[in-house]
Amino acid sequence: MTTVLIVDDQVLIRRAVREILDNEADLSVVGEAVNGRDAVTLATSLQPDIVLMDIRMPELDGIEATKAICAVPSLENTRVLILTTFEEDEYLIAALRAGASGFIGKGAEPDEITRAVRAVHAGDALLSPSATRSLITKYVLSDPTSPGAGVAVPPTLAHLTDREREVLLLVARGRSNQEIADELVISPHTAKTHVNRIMAKLYAHDRAQLVILAYESGMLAPGGA
Repeated sequence: MTTVLIVDDQVLIRRAVREILDNEADLSVVGEAVNGRDAVTLATSLQPDIVLMDIRMPELDGIEATKAICAVPSLENTRVLILTTFEEDEYLIAALRAGASGFIGKGAEPDEITRAVRAVHAGDALLSPSATRSLITKYVLSDPTSPGAGVAVPPTLAHLTDREREVLLLVARGRSNQEIADELVISPHTAKTHVNRIMAKLYAHDRAQLVILAYESGMLAPGGA
């Protein structure tokens, strides 16, 4: 059973998402929060698998709440999925850097929402390389004053081995562990081990942050495939 905490200051959104998720046999909503501060408190106590997080909320916004949740050692297995609207695109890079595993629109179809929750719980980063490339080009590389800009690439990037840099590039290109294994002629377990070591070295919460770092470091250009 995948447990979910819903965080949104709009009661209609919370009720709609709860109804969608509770209708699935393998998904269970264990709590609701109306702001980021409550989200951190409830996540710490409930230990959900997934936090569905709004961005614009009173008291503490979704970006800061995501950062706080990802910094709690006991929540290392909890993943944050951002609920967003098109008007909030400029904040998504900041949310991903804070530790979010991906994002989904509030207007998504019910089956899209359930698939997103399952994908993030399975350890996948819910963002396509093309979407990330577009966001970084528009809001980070072209505008150093944007909400997602201004954070230096960690010097630990230089500590990666040649193989780890190779794996990081494949992660940034949207490859799964199985696809990385096939391309490098290694086992899926070895591919996963490489990814985990890279995340540890770069202090990345999950694959989504690795994608951001690969672009910001210049390892993968916005126009690259």
